[in-house]
Amino acid sequence: MERFLENLMYSARWILAPIYLGLSLALLLLGVKFFQEVFHILPIILSVKEADLVLTILSLVDLALVGGLIVMVMFSGYENFVSQLNIDDGKEKLSWLGKVDSGTLKNKVAASIVAISSIHLLKIFMDASNIDNDKLYWYVMIHMTFVASAFAMGYLDMITRKNH
Repeated sequence: MERFLENLMYSARWILAPIYLGLSLALLLLGVKFFQEVFHILPIILSVKEADLVLTILSLVDLALVGGLIVMVMFSGYENFVSQLNIDDGKEKLSWLGKVDSGTLKNKVAASIVAISSIHLLKIFMDASNIDNDKLYWYVMIHMTFVASAFAMGYLDMITRKNH
């Protein structure tokens, strides 16, 4: 009975597979949004203000970072928790595949969140004259919380790795 339960629990990891596959749909939706922004700015590129162009570009960078985060979580999560990816010989393979454990993935996700938050904060600062000081304060505090959390997670991971 114990062996049966252990095998059943181990097989349950495959429930995650459709979730990771679903992230590819989220990636597709992100791509649609990215090109919607590009096609929106193209017709007015010669008349758009520089600050508005920079804000649009920052939005595109933000979407690209989120896309990279989705790919990282999708592939690393699948490899760490479901099954190893078997890429055919001769096909291009991402250099980090098979090398990102769950602790490293957690740190990379935290660093990505900080980068995304930084871009969002920069976009807010570019329009700071139209934003209430209290809101600016809270945007900075939330960002600093992300930074502190990412730093603490990285530091704890470093300590844990040194002790093992």
